[in-house]
Amino acid sequence: MARIEQCPHAVTVAELKHQIRARYTDSTVVVYQAYRPELGLPAAREGRFPTAWQRDRMTWIKPSFLWMMYRCGWAAKEGQETVLAVEITREGFEWALEQACLSHYEHGLHSDRAAWKRELRRAPARVQWDPERDVHLRPLPHRALQLGLTGEAARR
Repeated sequence: MARIEQCPHAVTVAELKHQIRARYTDSTVVVYQAYRPELGLPAAREGRFPTAWQRDRMTWIKPSFLWMMYRCGWAAKEGQETVLAVEITREGFEWALEQACLSHYEHGLHSDRAAWKRELRRAPARVQWDPERDVHLRPLPHRALQLGLTGEAARR
């Protein structure tokens, strides 16, 4: 059974700008993706992606259901009409996070733009932090993870 836990430290939400909010167990993490029906419906029906799904493309996973639903316009955007909850291994998810590069240059974190671009080309995963939303789609003060996977990260 999946569970949601509170942060073990006594901090306020304002102090936790970057959060990974997800449904998870000791061995799996649930992430969300939106697809056109030709891909999403067979995947949901068969429990695996159809051969038409391109594993070599960057695929973005979102652990936050509300962020996913906001991003795809509550499954109303063209090409994003089928939202899947995909259970992936926690080991693979954590590996991808460890190998990830930020999707944007950040002064002070990277020595310079060229170093960031080299890291970005090498990394099999990308981290992007987007405004989390409440149930009324209003931005919350913290950010939600969006994780781009390609190559080995997508295979894992």
